[in-house]
Order: sequence, then C-alpha cells, then structure tokens
Amino acid sequence: MKLRVFIVALLALTAACAPSVEPAKESTGDGLDKVTLTLNWYPYGEHAPFYYGKKKGIFAKHKIDLNIQAGQGSQKTVQVTGGGQTDFGWADTSALLGGVGQGMPVKSVGVFLQKTPSSVQFFSDKNITKPADLKGKTIASTAGDALTKTFPIFLKANGMSESDVVMQNTDAAGKIAAVLASKTDALLGYATDQGPTIAEKAGKPVSSLKYADFGLSYFSNGLVAQDKTIADRKELVRRMVAATTEAWTAASADVPGAVEAMAGASEQLPSAKVLTDQFTATIQLLHTDATKSLPPGVNDEADWKKTITVFADAGLIKTAEAPSKYWDASFAVKG
Repeated sequence: MKLRVFIVALLALTAACAPSVEPAKESTGDGLDKVTLTLNWYPYGEHAPFYYGKKKGIFAKHKIDLNIQAGQGSQKTVQVTGGGQTDFGWADTSALLGGVGQGMPVKSVGVFLQKTPSSVQFFSDKNITKPADLKGKTIASTAGDALTKTFPIFLKANGMSESDVVMQNTDAAGKIAAVLASKTDALLGYATDQGPTIAEKAGKPVSSLKYADFGLSYFSNGLVAQDKTIADRKELVRRMVAATTEAWTAASADVPGAVEAMAGASEQLPSAKVLTDQFTATIQLLHTDATKSLPPGVNDEADWKKTITVFADAGLIKTAEAPSKYWDASFAVKG
C-alpha cells in the first residue's frame, strides 16, 4: 500500500515538474475559448485533422481557439492532462488505463483510432507474409511499451511463442536505425508512423504484419481530459469532442488538404509524401465493426471491454475495471 501511495505521489510530482503546457481558459475577443491540446508526440500524419480543423475554422465554429502542442509520449501526455497542465490530451489508451490505475484523475472522452496500428515492420524483400515467417528473425523493440507488452499475445494468437523470435531492445529512434542498417530483420512499431519514414529513407518498400489483421486488435489513440475539466466544464468538453469529430470527418475526405494544413507544424515534420502515407493509413483505423456506421470518436462498450482485457492480460494494468472507470461516454456525437 505504501508503495502504491509513493508511486501516485511520484507521478503527481513528475506531472508538476513537466515542461509547462499551460491550459488557456480565458476567452478571446471573438468569444472563443482558448484550448490547449497536447499531442502524443511530435506532429506526424496522424495529427492532420487537428491542423486541418484549425485551418478550416471547424474548431472556431465550435467556439474554440485551438493551440496544438507537441507531446513527449502518451504517458507524459496523460500525466500533464491529469495534472491540469493542458486542457486536453491526445494519447494512447494503454497509457490512459495505466494512468488511471495509478490514481491519475483523467478519462477518455472518445477513442478515435479504434483499431491498433501496432505492427511488425520490415522491408518487403524479406518475403514475410504471415506471422509464422517471423520464426528465427531478430526484431527491434522498446521494453515496457504497449507494442512490446502485447507482442506475446499476438504471437500466441498465431500459434507461436516468444522463443520463436529474437528481441533486441532499443529506443524508438534506435529501432528505425537498426532496420535501416540491417542489424535487425524487423521492428515493432505503428504501421501509420515508422513504415512510411523507413521507406523514404531507404528508398525501398516496407511491409508490415498488423496485429489487427492477425487476431489482435484494441483501442489506440483518443481524446483525454482531466476529471475536473469533465465535471466543471461539460459544455467545453462537448464542443471539443464535436469539433474533433467534425475535423476527423472532414480531413478524411480531403487528404491532400489535411496534409497541406500541417505545413510548418514542426521542425521535425516529415515530408508531404510521408505525411500522406501516414494519414491515409490512419483513416483505416477509425472504426470497428460495431462503430462503422457511426461518427469518428463514438465508441462501443464491448470494444472497451475487449481492450481492457487485452491490456490486463499483457500486464499493462493490474486490475481490469469497468469501462466507465476509464471512459465518459456522455460526450460522444450522436450519429
């Protein structure tokens, strides 16, 4: 019990000491609410709808003056959201569940990427077409992240075990370098992120085995907010969710425009070609079978339960709570 209290206190201190991302809660002269959104990482193709929505006036239409901040990983985004240092966060569901399990006052107000982009990525000339082809291969991964924690479940779902592959631990940048230098046969990553980047750097095609295509899918990134924001600023949360849903719908129908809207978003911004490939792949993750007729960001409770079970089985959370512990469904846009 003392250890749990210490961990919660430490996480709270970490959030308090994180780089300042102050939520601007005042209104502008135009009557718009200033809102800060902290991403899960530096801007890449997945984030196009937020820039598109801002450029096209979608957020302004919902009385929101949106300020988009780069993130430093989903765990940090969940921390600064729970600590009240940003109005909203864009973070992976595994990080959200882990944070809630550690006492952070934060909830999802809608998962948008409802199929995981988690995958095993490799150059197409490796002739890997199914999980069994990974036997004996060396795979770069990052210890402790959701990709690595759920990989054994992916292997088991396909009649394999961890002993069938060789795992090489490295950081996110090191994974890409290892594949480019042929030090590993593959890496664990998001098919919507690293794949297009590696293909451009190497000048040859990259393929992947997506977890979701081989028996293992779960929720990925979505919109999160502090419990206090949800309780005290319900109307703002409702408008933010509605604007985000509208922005994702509009951007998905105008990929070139969405990519163009990201110009100047970051010094580390990928090329237009990579952004296009990233966002095009991301669009395929917006729905499960249960939500395919619904607007982006509307979740199904059974999908939540499935995701929670996967993360509990992977050891990412200690206790599998009811979906309502992690998710407030009341803000979803009605279809």
